[in-house]
Amino acid sequence: MAKAPLMVRPELLSRNLAGNIYIVTGANSGIGFVTAKQLAKQGATVIMACRRIIDGERAAREISNDHPKGKPEVMKLDLGSLASVRAFAALFQQRYNRLDGLVNNAGVMNTPKGWTRDGFETQFGVNYLGAFLLTALLTNLLKASAPSRVVNVSSSYHEQAMGRVGSIHFDDLNYIRRRFDSWEAYAQSKLANLMHAREFARRLDGTGVTAVSLNPGFVRTNLVKLPVPPSAAKILTFILTPVLRLGGMIEPWEGAQTTLHALLAPEIVNQNGAYFSQIGLYKDKASRRGGWPMRSPNPAAYDDDVARRLWDVSETLVGLA
Repeated sequence: MAKAPLMVRPELLSRNLAGNIYIVTGANSGIGFVTAKQLAKQGATVIMACRRIIDGERAAREISNDHPKGKPEVMKLDLGSLASVRAFAALFQQRYNRLDGLVNNAGVMNTPKGWTRDGFETQFGVNYLGAFLLTALLTNLLKASAPSRVVNVSSSYHEQAMGRVGSIHFDDLNYIRRRFDSWEAYAQSKLANLMHAREFARRLDGTGVTAVSLNPGFVRTNLVKLPVPPSAAKILTFILTPVLRLGGMIEPWEGAQTTLHALLAPEIVNQNGAYFSQIGLYKDKASRRGGWPMRSPNPAAYDDDVARRLWDVSETLVGLA
């Protein structure tokens, strides 16, 4: 029998967040949408940073209809374009003078071989480098708004993805020379998310900005697509969902729990750089129950030398060095 997912303490979901401002990337669907909706329900201003504005506006209307006191706003952000990231950060700082929380949620999984507009392997570029640059450009505002938080959505697949061990391949981060393996690339990007949070926490220690990473769990989202026509997909989803839930799949509301805990729980300020996990698909059986926080079962996650090197290389790649 599948374990019950971890759930946020009820009192945290009734806190008044009026006056607080959050950015949630990829907020038009899945756990990003659920996270944005809950924050808006509690009265926060939520910037829904979306690649597809039409989808974002439709999601924002749904949030506004359900929670009139919430303040969702859609802004264009394509994490696969460094120019788009810079434009978003500049416009946000023109409109707002504070930022209480940045949720680096948007991502892609198991994509075909390809590169972003700036020449980065798609998953490394979208899942990690785009979020790295966005966080860097907003760091001064986060410091000025302290106490504030950065939450990186990683994955249990940072340990290993379909047998591919999570590792940072400095010799060829973008698969220019070596054979492309989509799951290996995904594991690399999600490990990078975790290491980014740890190194960010180390560098900003004492500033009042808390950074953490998390695994939301095996969530029923748009990342999991079936290669069949839409009509057949609906039938297969109906049939397979009970089976997948027995295997640990959870719903978006359950998947958003770890993000909301990381944003709202007061004890997080004493857990800077920590990793939080919903129940997960880890190779390490002891880790499958999850934990808020828990130690990653991937030893590479705690290699401080690699984390520092990754930060330095990332600054160069995105043009900050």
